[in-house]
Amino acid sequence: MRTEETVFIVDDDTAVRESLRALLESAALNVDDFSSAAAFLGSYVPHRPGCLVVDIRMPDMDGLELQEELVRRSIELPVIVVTGHADVPLAVRAMKAGAVDFIEKPFDDNLLLDGIGRALEAGRQRRSHADFSQAARTRIAGLTQREREVLEHLVSGQSNKVIAYELDISPRTVEVHRANLMEKMRARTLSDLVRMALEAGVGHGDKT
Repeated sequence: MRTEETVFIVDDDTAVRESLRALLESAALNVDDFSSAAAFLGSYVPHRPGCLVVDIRMPDMDGLELQEELVRRSIELPVIVVTGHADVPLAVRAMKAGAVDFIEKPFDDNLLLDGIGRALEAGRQRRSHADFSQAARTRIAGLTQREREVLEHLVSGQSNKVIAYELDISPRTVEVHRANLMEKMRARTLSDLVRMALEAGVGHGDKT
């Protein structure tokens, strides 16, 4: 699978697509362009990183509808909508629905490149967060039942003595489980341990 970040352009105007491609490639960005939302959806490989630059006014499926379809398909590409002056209210709707930015036509090259830079960075942060969450869930899955119980009590803010009383074990045993937790979860501090547990749903009533 191709893993480099790609700027996906979706616009039914051939001249706009060619202009955008030339601009972005001159900035050393990888580009794929599509003449319709359907063409993009038919080609996109899940989890391919990058961002989407989409015209808000297109036949069949417009930019807002494509954005909604991405949500339905759990495709987490940051979206920038390209809009004409009369379409600004639609662009604001897109922002409220999760778009990173909107760019008005005729667009300023530097503003567009800045917006794409922010969108790509947002995608990196989102992927980093997803990786962290998955790692936390994987590590918690490797805990013993007793370690999981101790972790749940730690996340609720209880001291070793209280945990020992609640689980009917000795405080020393709690300390041993806590040390094992730190090692298995690869946590340097208690705050690291708690953050990973919360990220994995421990303490929120979720079961991993």
